[in-house]
Amino acid sequence: MATATLEKVPFLRWLSQRWGVHADDHKRPTADVAIAAGPLPERLILPLSQHVGAAARPLVKVGERVRRGQLIAEPAANISAGVHAPTSGTVREIGELPMPHPSGLYGNGIEIVPDGLDELFPAEPPADPFALAPEAVSDIVSAAGVVGMGGATFPSAVKLALGRRSKIHSLVVNGSECEPYLSCDDRLMRERAAGIVDGIRLVLHATGATQAYVGIEDNKPEAMAAMLEAAKNHGEIRVVRLPTRYPMGSDRQLIYMLTGLEAPADGRAADVGVVVHNVGTLHAVHRAVRHAEPLTRRIVTVAGGAVRAPRNVEALIGTPISVLFEHCGGFTAPPTRLIMGGPMMGTILPRADAPIVKGTSGVLALSVVESNKHGDEGPCIRCGSCVGACPVGLLPLEMAARIRAGELAASVDIGLKDCIACGTCSFVCPSRIPLVHYFNYAKGELTSQDKNKLRQQATKQLAEERLARMEREAQEKAAAAAARKAERERAKAEAAAKAAAKKAAADAATQEESAT
Repeated sequence: MATATLEKVPFLRWLSQRWGVHADDHKRPTADVAIAAGPLPERLILPLSQHVGAAARPLVKVGERVRRGQLIAEPAANISAGVHAPTSGTVREIGELPMPHPSGLYGNGIEIVPDGLDELFPAEPPADPFALAPEAVSDIVSAAGVVGMGGATFPSAVKLALGRRSKIHSLVVNGSECEPYLSCDDRLMRERAAGIVDGIRLVLHATGATQAYVGIEDNKPEAMAAMLEAAKNHGEIRVVRLPTRYPMGSDRQLIYMLTGLEAPADGRAADVGVVVHNVGTLHAVHRAVRHAEPLTRRIVTVAGGAVRAPRNVEALIGTPISVLFEHCGGFTAPPTRLIMGGPMMGTILPRADAPIVKGTSGVLALSVVESNKHGDEGPCIRCGSCVGACPVGLLPLEMAARIRAGELAASVDIGLKDCIACGTCSFVCPSRIPLVHYFNYAKGELTSQDKNKLRQQATKQLAEERLARMEREAQEKAAAAAARKAERERAKAEAAAKAAAKKAAADAATQEESAT
């Protein structure tokens, strides 16, 4: 039987891509501590939008009792994902609840009060998933609410269906976990490699791809050894050692490093015959297909200099972030910054009562030293450091200059929409210019302008339709009035004719009587 092999990225390919940065990883001690079971919180907050696409539609009512794994909100469109109850309990509220949003906004969600019984909603897995049609595997993944767990949160079943339509030949498995502090994927590969490999095989079956490349950075030797052992009897799976460099986990960089193929800037990975999945997503596929278990829990890295006992926790989705920090011993000192995700691309949170969601890879509580920028922003010295570090080959300093001048369209012309918001440019800037914030601002402003333009177009269309309707109604009223006038004239003429005939008959009768 074929044996999986450990491969290295060709040197020339690596040499030609000297992008990114070597950031201090801060992955210890969480990477070296076994995954711990998460707590059962007093309440679970489940946002209806934990994925790319349309928000899920609630299926339950306030006061209703639910069981673990029960579908409580269904997909509302082709690109959407369902939400399931992480444990048994009672629905206390449906509506505006705390969300993991940088502005602290509330959003639509379902709040469940656990009852501690963890009663299971019954479901039966297929006896042999590989005997199923590929479409049936996708349906199971869709019904389980599985989304991309590396942070993108794209519904996984949509990717599987896309794979079949686009004639995918390769599956790229993202095990790089390049963000500092995060080690949830590392621990998952160390402890549950067999489940990941089974998920890889299931996705190969569902998409029709014939080979898989598992990319793991070389700072994770234990994870690499575990994946090699789990895949040793599957020659279609190749484990590849990647150089440790941020942002290696970006889809386009990972595809190029593993396959030598370049996905088009304005296209998708499927355009070059590749589909990308995170190791956490593949393990969720394994649990969904093999055990009929929907996505209701995930491994989360709880770390940062302010955390007393940092580690990886397998937590119920919907658990408030504050509960996870308490579960890890609380804080050694008040944190100066709370982040969901990694420090490079994560979301800064103003509050700790927001819940973890399907795409939450980590929650960080940074200390004063970690969050200190050591100085204020200075002027651009045009050193070009950001240009050399950009993994997409953009000109961050030029884009920022145009954005500061209010020339948003000009920034788009030189690549703004190709920016992956990895934060590498900001990291290397000696003037401490928050370049990525400029780019995020510009993208948000352009999106707002596009929405306003669409709104104006819709308003104009409605006004034109109203004017046309009023003109049509006026014409219909005029036609109706003319018809009524014509009817009156006809009736008047008929009445006159009848009167004349009656008079003529009366006159004739009078003449006849006179004659007699």
